[in-house]
Amino acid sequence: MATEFTYIDLFAGCGGLSLGLYNAGWKGLFAIEKSPDAFLTLKHNLIDNKNHFDWPAWLSKTHHEIDEIIDKYSEQLRGLQDTVDMVAGGPPCQGFSTAGRRREDDVRNGLVNSYLKFVELVKPKFIFFENVKGFSLQFQKNKSKGLIYANYVVDQLSKQGYSVFGKLVDFSKFGIPQKRTRFILIGIQSKIAECQRISAKAFFKKIIENKSSFLAARNLPLQPSLGSAISDLLRSNGITETPDRKGFYSGVYTNPKSKYQKYLRKNCNLPVPNSHSFAKHRQQIEKRFRYLIKTSEGNKKISNAVRLKLELSKHTIIPLAIDKKAPTITTLPDDYIHYREPRILTVREYARIQSFPDWYIFRGKYTTGGRKRTHEVPRYTQIGNAIPPLFGEQCGLVLKSLI
Repeated sequence: MATEFTYIDLFAGCGGLSLGLYNAGWKGLFAIEKSPDAFLTLKHNLIDNKNHFDWPAWLSKTHHEIDEIIDKYSEQLRGLQDTVDMVAGGPPCQGFSTAGRRREDDVRNGLVNSYLKFVELVKPKFIFFENVKGFSLQFQKNKSKGLIYANYVVDQLSKQGYSVFGKLVDFSKFGIPQKRTRFILIGIQSKIAECQRISAKAFFKKIIENKSSFLAARNLPLQPSLGSAISDLLRSNGITETPDRKGFYSGVYTNPKSKYQKYLRKNCNLPVPNSHSFAKHRQQIEKRFRYLIKTSEGNKKISNAVRLKLELSKHTIIPLAIDKKAPTITTLPDDYIHYREPRILTVREYARIQSFPDWYIFRGKYTTGGRKRTHEVPRYTQIGNAIPPLFGEQCGLVLKSLI
């Protein structure tokens, strides 16, 4: 019988990394995610549908905050020592992200210490840590502390007895149809690294070596474009009432037009694509979108001159390009305009760009706004925050080979 490798997913979100590890043959023990909405998505797909986790009896199958788990269940966590192959995931990224307002004093940055405390309690053999590009960049406010977070994590894990190495990785080089760079850190217990003569650096070399054969085995392209990801989801194909969103309309399926679409539509028997609900734009907005699609260069922010001409107050508006990879999708769908149709992208189109298969069902609100953004995690946000499952699967296979 093949060895089963186990992991715990911290800050799990809607389950992008867990789905990738599931596809790579890992077995989850449990996942920690504080958002009720994001956890509902993970639970529906990976707990209820796939039975992917051997959930412990002492922990309820619901959303939790990591500090709550550390405070209440420290003894149970210590009891897992020498039994867990990997702790995966990374703390929320908003305080570090270059896509928003990077704030050195953002309270969410303190969750790095919670992560380190959890690792100290469980002592997994391996660590897979992911965060935004800004995690390894200087803060303008205090450049003397510039690389504090990336370096701090490396230093603290080294003190805990791990051999650690981290670097920036561009997911677009691994079959993902968007330009998305993230900080990836691998940790291996030093005694294991020495005994087996492996290093954390080996992960990054091996994942590059394996990507072509991985994608070829799945009949997937190395460089899929945005069009190859979502061109079968046009509104012009026809519409029907959205099953889970009263008063809205969804697109219907047409035949897949690319290898990427065929792959993500496998094992999906839904009559209507899940979460493929179109926003309701006013006629004036659609008129502006048509103008921008016609006159703007794809994947480029519209100029200040155009913004003034159209009397637009929104800072970031990017008409997308059909034949290029998408820019890094954020949690704000209003930032992007579809390459052909005068509208923003749907949740399902977001999911395609992030390599979620069509059978993966998203739960919770579609979107939110205002002050609610601080505590609600709607579907767009769940996907915008996720690790692409297709990249997570490649990581899972390489990590298994190292173990």
